Amino acid sequence: MGLPTLEFSDSFLDSPEFRERLHCHEIELERTNRFIKDLIKDGNMLVSALRSLSLAVQRFSQSLQEFQFECIGDAETDDEISIANCCVFFLSQIQNADDVLISPLERFRKEQIGAVKEEKKQFDKETEKYYSVLEKHLSLSSKKKESQLHEADSQMSKDRQVFYDASLQYVFKIQEVQERKKFEFVEPLLAFLQGLFTFYHEGYELASEFEPYKQQLQFNLQNARNNFESTRAEVERLMKRIRSAEEDFKAPSCFTMEGYLYIQEKRPLGSVWTRYYCTYEKGSQMFTMSNTEARPASRQNGVVNGTPEMFKLRSCVRRKTDSIDKRFCFDIEVVERHGVITLQALSEANRRLWMEAMDGKEPIYTLPSLLSKKEETFLNEAGFNFVKKCIELVETRGLSTLGLYRTGGVNSKVQRLMTSVFASTAPFDMQLDADTWDNKTITSGLKNYFRCLAEPVLTYRLHKEFIKAAKYDDQKYRVRAIHALVYKLPEKNRAMLDVLTNHLLKVSSHSDQNMMTVSNLGMIFGPTLLRSQEETVAAMMNIKFQNIVVEILIENHHKIFGEAPDLSLPLPQAPSSRSTPRRNKAICLSSGKRKARLYPPALCLADNDSDSPSSVSKFCDFSSSSSYRRLEMSCLISFSSPEEKHTRKGINVKF
Repeated sequence: MGLPTLEFSDSFLDSPEFRERLHCHEIELERTNRFIKDLIKDGNMLVSALRSLSLAVQRFSQSLQEFQFECIGDAETDDEISIANCCVFFLSQIQNADDVLISPLERFRKEQIGAVKEEKKQFDKETEKYYSVLEKHLSLSSKKKESQLHEADSQMSKDRQVFYDASLQYVFKIQEVQERKKFEFVEPLLAFLQGLFTFYHEGYELASEFEPYKQQLQFNLQNARNNFESTRAEVERLMKRIRSAEEDFKAPSCFTMEGYLYIQEKRPLGSVWTRYYCTYEKGSQMFTMSNTEARPASRQNGVVNGTPEMFKLRSCVRRKTDSIDKRFCFDIEVVERHGVITLQALSEANRRLWMEAMDGKEPIYTLPSLLSKKEETFLNEAGFNFVKKCIELVETRGLSTLGLYRTGGVNSKVQRLMTSVFASTAPFDMQLDADTWDNKTITSGLKNYFRCLAEPVLTYRLHKEFIKAAKYDDQKYRVRAIHALVYKLPEKNRAMLDVLTNHLLKVSSHSDQNMMTVSNLGMIFGPTLLRSQEETVAAMMNIKFQNIVVEILIENHHKIFGEAPDLSLPLPQAPSSRSTPRRNKAICLSSGKRKARLYPPALCLADNDSDSPSSVSKFCDFSSSSSYRRLEMSCLISFSSPEEKHTRKGINVKF
């Protein structure tokens, strides 16, 4: 099972389950930190002591063999599996190069993992401070002056926001490093091997044998980096929207309401208020409370102690302020107990949400919408006409334009195009003037139309099934499953998908000129045609599988839309969670010549909606360690002759 997803909205609840998931990420990062330390130590032994070379290689190889990447989510893309398998391939090919291997790993450990540790310190500090201030605030007497209470509420809101910011930032950083380590760790190893293979006397033959694998891995690394960048941008935008949400925003949950409440408990010499984590499910009217008091200073807030108590709710009534020396209180009656249970919420807004969920005697307030709703478009006659006119215009002008569909048009022009086509007064068969609208505006308008559909072309209903199909291990099964799902779509959705993917197939056939491979087109249209109904971190981690679905639709367009699926052939079982190590088969160089698999150069382009032109990424340059380490290239290297020489970081190599 992979690492659990951390949702930003859970930072507001700060539930025990959220703390447990956060702890899993912390354990994994600490394990990675220890592993990199061991790797650096073994590598330094390799560089400094030639006499200990054999022992150092053995230990270093063992460390690589034992380490496994753990990705967020329950499945991996082909690129991520290839990157993970490379450690097994590298383990028998190690040779020293401190500046290529040790320094980048040490830098990643100090800068990235060190940054997470600093965020954790700040998070723990703010957690302790917040709950301490919260208890003092809730102990204020309601008989104090209104101005004093108002001032205390304002200060409490500021302290709460500081805690939320620290929690959100920590969740964001820890997930960023978990994803970043996949390529930040493998890239130095890849550069290290290149120097190793050219160092030996038979380096040229070995490097030639390594070339296809290197090209494949560079291609996988570039895809992993592109997926990371697009997913990171979406996650960061989600974090900012969550941060700007109102205080009484309720996060999506399987419970009608959940969160911390202070419960009055009667004692012989008075009463005490104890913090419980409570949940309520409206359908079954079940109220659950778990004691979470953590008095020892060494323990984290939010750790569950004891067995949760469950009750069936009978009624809920707001507690009058003048009847109790506490604020934000309400009473509930349950079937299993006599009398009332007095609860104290964290704020007035929080009490209102609890009473609203329990049908208490309080007015029901409409919750604010977290996300602003875009102006919607629809799969109607006007939409089909617009898409066909856009495609016709693009294909008439030629499909060899560099960065077609990746380079964004100017936003103001795109909005003007959409307004002119979809205005209530516009005719259904409106023509697009080729002189008025340039290619970037047309392609951006086409993407904007699909992005603003009330429901994506592949529908919310079939979203999970498409994602599940993309996770099959066997490529043929993926195609069969997606083929069958396409014919479950409504007729107009399937017709629109046929028109679009047929066009994108033509675009990809000119990838040697426009640089728009099937992989690049999948990255652009995947999140648009197969977007999730929920905006959560877990959904965003599936963006890479959305891209795979669109890639399959483009590559197999004629088969999928030219013939009906064969439903008599059973599909394989759905991919299950990983319970055993994935990588148990060694990867080694073949004894004979392998045919090189040349991948078309990928394009390093601007953001989808950018106003700036695209730029083609540079070729690899072995004279610059940073350019090779960061893999800021997509055109892959092939050596032209045995006499070719490279000089890199003082290592002179002759093939």
